[in-house]
Amino acid sequence: MKRRNVLQFGSGLAALGLVSAGLGRPAAAQEKQVLKASDVHPAGYPTVVAVENMGKKLSAATNGRLSIAMYPSMQLGDEKAAIEQAQVGAIAFARVSVGTVGPVVDELNVFNLPFLFRNPEHMEKVIDGPIGKELLAKVTNAPNSHLVGLCFMDAGARSMYDTKRAIKSMADLKGLKVRVMGNPMFVDMMNDLGGNGVPMGYDQVFSALQTGVIDGAENNAPSFVFDNHYQVAKYFTLTEHLIVPEMVVMSRPIWDKLSKDDQALIIKFSREAQLDERVLWNATDKDAYARMKVAGIVVTPIADKTPFQKAVKPVWDKYGAKWPDLIKRIQDTK
Repeated sequence: MKRRNVLQFGSGLAALGLVSAGLGRPAAAQEKQVLKASDVHPAGYPTVVAVENMGKKLSAATNGRLSIAMYPSMQLGDEKAAIEQAQVGAIAFARVSVGTVGPVVDELNVFNLPFLFRNPEHMEKVIDGPIGKELLAKVTNAPNSHLVGLCFMDAGARSMYDTKRAIKSMADLKGLKVRVMGNPMFVDMMNDLGGNGVPMGYDQVFSALQTGVIDGAENNAPSFVFDNHYQVAKYFTLTEHLIVPEMVVMSRPIWDKLSKDDQALIIKFSREAQLDERVLWNATDKDAYARMKVAGIVVTPIADKTPFQKAVKPVWDKYGAKWPDLIKRIQDTK
């Protein structure tokens, strides 16, 4: 959906005041309100299930007055489209990568720095603590954000996969066309590592791998497996260059129409979803590697990541220079 059309649609919703069908009453007065949620991942994926469970809790707490309808598998578009729809009130919730929200709220790009976190456990300490709360608040309070930052979710470590060869060193990356999220930081990162960074919507990756438009992509193991990219890309390399959390954001226009009590319930259940998803994630991650083994995927560990870390120093110099204090707080988190 083009942004102009989304904005026009959102303006129409605002003009109607989200009137309930046939009743002529605003949404806040409706007996029942179904809140749309979007996710690019398929049914059964940890983030999808966590938001669905959040909806069940919300429905139970409000006696069915508020509920969540999840639309997985990119039914409502890619992550960028989901953010734009949430900003204008066309949908209520969007589960998106921090990498996608970075262009909206610049401070979040600190999480997008390659090799920022020591391991996924370090990342969890950060998002569960004061730094995580502060960055969620920045999403909510940023001028022209039109979003409410509800919670973070685990997305594991991102590694590279491709159709050509195992990547045992940076030399093996040279010349490979590798899809990255549409954030300039990731394009620069991939180029610095020796590949050719290709920004592309997630919904296009499978066909692009099939047709050779790209040679590879980078993501976590569950996405690689459960979105079927492993069917065409047979090499998975444990670069673990990014450990980027994901987020659930809510439409500010819809949020503002809810009562304070309903807002408090959504905050409570979203924070519970953050921890629920972690349990689901860990189980799914193990399952993904088991499936990769059965499918004969060549999994290549990187014994020494130092050359990769040194290669992305220009990314740190270019983007990280804005947040020296925040970076130090993250690195000091034990």
